[in-house]
Amino acid sequence: MTDFFATYGFLLVSMTFGAMLGLSLYLPLMAGQLSLASPGFYAVGGYIAAIASTKVFPVEPGQPYPILLVLLVMLVAGLVNGLLGFVVGIPALRLRGIYLAIATIAFVEILRILCFNLEITGGAVGIFGIPQPFAQPIEYLWITLPLLLLSMVFLYRLEKIRVGRAFIAIREDELAADAMGINPTYFKVLAFVLGAVLAGMVGALSAHFLNTWNSRQGTFDVSIVHLTYVLIGGSRTFWGPVLGGMVFTALPEVLRAMADIPGLPLWLAQFLRDSRLILFGLIIVVGTIFFPKGIVTPEFLNRFKRSKL
Repeated sequence: MTDFFATYGFLLVSMTFGAMLGLSLYLPLMAGQLSLASPGFYAVGGYIAAIASTKVFPVEPGQPYPILLVLLVMLVAGLVNGLLGFVVGIPALRLRGIYLAIATIAFVEILRILCFNLEITGGAVGIFGIPQPFAQPIEYLWITLPLLLLSMVFLYRLEKIRVGRAFIAIREDELAADAMGINPTYFKVLAFVLGAVLAGMVGALSAHFLNTWNSRQGTFDVSIVHLTYVLIGGSRTFWGPVLGGMVFTALPEVLRAMADIPGLPLWLAQFLRDSRLILFGLIIVVGTIFFPKGIVTPEFLNRFKRSKL
């Protein structure tokens, strides 16, 4: 078991990050907003942690970074991104559908170009040598698992209370929700801000986990990957992004491992090794065709509950 965690610790932690990033995108989708801004907030959170730990609160080389400082920086990153989400969300959320998606892609690209050229962010090279609070990657689960569980509990409760029902009402029919006295602008901005807070906190922790941070962490490609977590996992319940984030974070590594199976024909092993990203894309296309509402839907969960009874 020790060997398993030593070998796959990095992947297991990355899967929890993927699940939380899926949830950060699910929050605005819950209010019917197709936002692709999550990687931008994720990148900002990472830069806040990288700058704070290397320039503001540095430690001696080789020394573990205090966990309390990591948690404090995560909180600061969440608050900063919440404010940024509010500032961006007020004008952007006047748009709808594909126009909102384009606007949030532009936001991500603006942040990427700024970080690419600013001296404080390390320019094109980025920031290296970010101190880590743990000696082994698997130890990050002490923070990522509670954060993921808290996020899931928060989403579970959110779906049951008035605010969550307002989100869902706006998603289903914004005009009808407005006619019933629900303020669409207020709730759409609130959903956008909550997603930004979660993405920023995940980014701050990821910076320590990866030990380096640069402008490639927040790009259009990353936006599409995060959207895949939600669309294939399921965008009608928070379980979908959690499943999608974990599965699609692990899938490229699973395909890579399959290429090393003993006795596998050489041509097939070579194909899996060189074409795993193509297979990854094909799985996404097939999943979209056969599971247009995602793998996990409320109907699926209800059938599962009835079968257990």
